[in-house]
Amino acid sequence: MKCGSAARTGLTAMAVLAILTVGGCREDDAGLPAASPSGEVSAPASPTPSAERSGPRALVDAPGAGGLEKLTGDGALADVPVDPGEMRDGMTLVTGAYGKPDGQGAPVLFEGVDHVPEDTNERREHLFRGMLEYIRWDPELGHPEAQPVEPGPLGGSVECLLASLSEDGNVICGWADEGTAAVALFEDSTLADAGKLFVGMRADLER
Repeated sequence: MKCGSAARTGLTAMAVLAILTVGGCREDDAGLPAASPSGEVSAPASPTPSAERSGPRALVDAPGAGGLEKLTGDGALADVPVDPGEMRDGMTLVTGAYGKPDGQGAPVLFEGVDHVPEDTNERREHLFRGMLEYIRWDPELGHPEAQPVEPGPLGGSVECLLASLSEDGNVICGWADEGTAAVALFEDSTLADAGKLFVGMRADLER
């Protein structure tokens, strides 16, 4: 019962006074947080965060990805290595070369787009073909088959293909999810190593 409504009850004024003297007017009776035994008002419980991501995802021009650093200066990309496909209003193109802090090994070339209006699997296929052209893969050797990779917490689909006649060499990995598609080239790598690094890079490049 709210304190302000006591006058409208059938109780006498003296009875109401006695009730208020003994019990007081509790904050929770007025719709406010109840006081704890120590006298402090307890804060309402925070809502449990949803496991689902809200809103469209976006790519970020990250200074580092998967433990690699984005190369600048002479090591930076001079142009876009792969045709990203049709770019429409609201879409973002992110490119970069990422290398180890000690400068060892070949840099990883990354290219991705967000807010893709069509099926992102189709856009990933377009990027795959463009990266194969970039490394001058001979079509007469066949079309490398993409292998699925565990996508990690961001979900979607991640695939890697080996563009080499040996068990290691040029590996191209790509992801596709709701709204974004991206690929990266890993030189002198294996499917397993490239896939693991690609998923780690994705965590820094997609939000």
